[in-house]
Amino acid sequence: MKIIGVDSAVYSVPLAVPVSDSTHGEMAFFELITVRIKDDQGCEGLGYTYTVGAGGLAIHCLIDRYLKPGLLGKDPGRVEEVWSWMWWKLHYAGRGGPASFAISAIDIALWDMAGKRTGEPLWRLLGGNNPRVKVYAGGIDLYFSLDALKEQTRRFLAQGYGAVKMKVGRPKLSEDVARVAAVRELVGPDIPLMVDVNMRWTAEQALRASRALAEFDIFWLEEPIIPDDLAGHIRIAKEGPLPIATGENMHTFYEFQNFITAGAVSFPEPDVSNCGGISVWMKVARLAEAHNLMVTSHGVHDLHVHTLAAVPNASYLEGHGFGLEKYITHPLRIEKGEAIAPDRPGHGVDLIWEKLEAHRTK
Repeated sequence: MKIIGVDSAVYSVPLAVPVSDSTHGEMAFFELITVRIKDDQGCEGLGYTYTVGAGGLAIHCLIDRYLKPGLLGKDPGRVEEVWSWMWWKLHYAGRGGPASFAISAIDIALWDMAGKRTGEPLWRLLGGNNPRVKVYAGGIDLYFSLDALKEQTRRFLAQGYGAVKMKVGRPKLSEDVARVAAVRELVGPDIPLMVDVNMRWTAEQALRASRALAEFDIFWLEEPIIPDDLAGHIRIAKEGPLPIATGENMHTFYEFQNFITAGAVSFPEPDVSNCGGISVWMKVARLAEAHNLMVTSHGVHDLHVHTLAAVPNASYLEGHGFGLEKYITHPLRIEKGEAIAPDRPGHGVDLIWEKLEAHRTK
């Protein structure tokens, strides 16, 4: 087998409702970067990644100008070899950032091809643990009014989510506490409630906030500080009362290795679209398992339902606000608090290209 085609594109996809967090402010769209890989046997794989609104063209350039020429002619079935070649091709100018996004998209496409060649859904190809994965709704709602926040929470529960996450990190801690208290009262004592800071705090602020929020039975505190501060995470994990989830802004396996081995994270949170793809996501999950940790996910839920369904140490799948429901033929299926991994070959995501075309970045 040989790769004979690599086609990449960028789309600015509008969100139905503008969303907000403590780091990125209000967001009205996200960038979707796609790559389609074809081999000489007639098989095509789809890979994609996304940004919160900046950097998509840089990722596209890395794919189209620097990776595509070397991918042509390679065997798409030798995924580890191709991954290693991409890593070292971009290593000097990368080791994370846009380079990892580009590698991720291509790696996802190669795994999609592997599933299609064998006729297996990705989750079974990767190990096939359980197609039903617990799922939570990831609210991106920091500056929603309290009434809008409550209405969103009711809608999440009506849609079948079994857990809810909300944003914290407002200017005053008292505001965060009041909003968390209101959501906890609304969902009752048995619905897991997560809170997400998006790196807004210092370690000292995170400890103060975690102690104030602990009475509301928080399932995890997500991204309390920047991922560069390993020492701060160790301190929060050891001195604070809440489990810590982090990893959506970690773009290499080695970052996860450092956090896991240091005891700085309770729920590693690799994002398959930016950590290096399915190949790296699975390595992080196995490392977490070796340390008796549960693994979770961030974003691209149509892909992560497969990776979480493949491993025995799956925690919750995040149902993310940056969804592709309007642009795919088979949206994620959710029933009674669980997402169900599909049985279609590969990852089973089929984009409706005609709908996306209106949002293509020229």
